[in-house]
Amino acid sequence: MFAALPLAIAQLGDPRIRRVLVKSLLVTLALFLLAGALLGWLLVGSNPCGIGPLDYRCEIGTGAGTAAALVLGVLGLWFLFPAIAIGVIGVFADEVVEAVETRHFPAAAASGRNPSMVRSIGLGLRSAGRLLLWNLLALPFYLLLMVTGIGPFILFFVINAVALGRDLGEMVAARHLDGEALRRWLTHSRGKRLLLGLGAAFLFAIPFVNLLAPVLGAAIATHLYHAETR
Repeated sequence: MFAALPLAIAQLGDPRIRRVLVKSLLVTLALFLLAGALLGWLLVGSNPCGIGPLDYRCEIGTGAGTAAALVLGVLGLWFLFPAIAIGVIGVFADEVVEAVETRHFPAAAASGRNPSMVRSIGLGLRSAGRLLLWNLLALPFYLLLMVTGIGPFILFFVINAVALGRDLGEMVAARHLDGEALRRWLTHSRGKRLLLGLGAAFLFAIPFVNLLAPVLGAAIATHLYHAETR
C-alpha cells in the first residue's frame, strides 16, 4: 500500500490517466450537483423561501431551523460523495488499470480483458449502490453516535474502508478473473483489500485530495493486485 501510493501519484501525469481524471471529475461533479439539488429540495420541500426570499413577505423560518437544514445538507453531501465518485470511476476504471498495467505490468496488460461497457456500468452501479446501502443501514448507529461528536465519522470511515476495498479490488480483478475464480480471489484477499479500503477512505477524507481519490485508488489497487498474484 505505502509503496504503491507514490507510484500511483507519479503516474497522474500519464495522458491516459489525465483523460480518465477529467472525465470522471466532470461526471462526478455533475451528479454531485444533481444530488445536492435533490437533497436541498427534500430539506426545504416546495417552499421557495428555502431557496431564497422572493420578496419581503417571504418567511424562511427560524434561524435554528435554517442552520439545522444547512448542517444536514452539508453532511448529507459529504456522505454521498464517495458513493457517487466510486460509482463513476467504476465505469472508467478499466482505462486506469490498463494504463498502470501497460507501464508496470506489461505481461498482465497483454493478457487482460477489457470488460464491456455494460459490465463496467454494472460494476459502477453496484459499487455506488453497495456504499449507499451500507451507509443507510448504519444510519441509526450514526444518529446514536452523534452524542460522541466524532463517533459518526469513525463509523463512516470503517464502512467506507470495507466497501471501497471490495470495489476497487474487483475493478482490477475483473480484467483477469471471472466467475468462481473471481469469487475465490475476493474471499482470500479480504485482509489486503481492507488495507486498500482504509487508504482510499483516508484519501476521500482530505479536501481536494478526495477529487483524485477514485483514480488514485484504482491505480493503487492495480499495484496491490499484481504484487499479490505474481
